[in-house]
Amino acid sequence: MAGPMEARGDAFPVPSRQASGAVNGVKTDVTSLSFSDKLMVTISQEGRLAQWVRVLLKADQQFKSNASQVQVPLVGSSAGAVEMTLPSAGHGLLPSTHLTPTTLLGGGGEDRETLGQLYAAQIASHLSLKYPDDRRTLVLGLGLAKYDVEREAFFDLVELAQKIL
Repeated sequence: MAGPMEARGDAFPVPSRQASGAVNGVKTDVTSLSFSDKLMVTISQEGRLAQWVRVLLKADQQFKSNASQVQVPLVGSSAGAVEMTLPSAGHGLLPSTHLTPTTLLGGGGEDRETLGQLYAAQIASHLSLKYPDDRRTLVLGLGLAKYDVEREAFFDLVELAQKIL
């Protein structure tokens, strides 16, 4: 990610945090407002907010387990098999499968809507891992200057958003 990034927290009127940085050469402002029932996150480039997506953070019971036991056969080993504790599916780089983003407003076409929902699911997944007991609703406001599906831009934007969560 190019450019300096800083995060600032405020407590009035609701707890909020802000961060700025360059994503793919475009100044990006990220803000979070923490209400008792909702967490509102805005990601804005060039002052835009064009799409709003909601994700319920209420986790299903089946996803609360942090790890699962599996037996892995070892080919060519005298041990034959070994039991390992592997992280659950919710701890990977992919968004948790129990989180379902819903576009509330905007979208800008099928591709932009899908990208917005992917960002929302990724941020919600990070929240559910960081705060597993949080049951609020994530409301993401997104305003990207251009539709960009480059890997580096995606990870830079998610990293910037994580700074304010």
